Amino acid sequence: MKLLIAVIQNEDSKKLQEVFNKEGIRATKLATTGGFLRSGNTTFMIGIDDDKVEDVLNLIAKYCKTRTQTMISSPTYDFNLDAGFDYPIDVEVGGATVFILPVDAFKKF
Repeated sequence: MKLLIAVIQNEDSKKLQEVFNKEGIRATKLATTGGFLRSGNTTFMIGIDDDKVEDVLNLIAKYCKTRTQTMISSPTYDFNLDAGFDYPIDVEVGGATVFILPVDAFKKF
């Protein structure tokens, strides 16, 4: 048995949860916050048999895609440049980060 901890962008969480429900994959959903853009994330904790891990990873890969988002750059503290000129930059967001951990025991009460 494995524990999958999947951190995904909120934008993908609703569809992924629907797919998990349809496929009979039980997952615990946690609201989390990302560090880079301080944007909302969703973390799914999924306990799954070893032979089903690839199936779950394929679903996550299918429904959690990266995308480009434009944001305004942070103010610079480099005094060699003109301060006060913020400019838009494109950053890649989304996708999924999945941790796969072995599970020694699983109890349900």
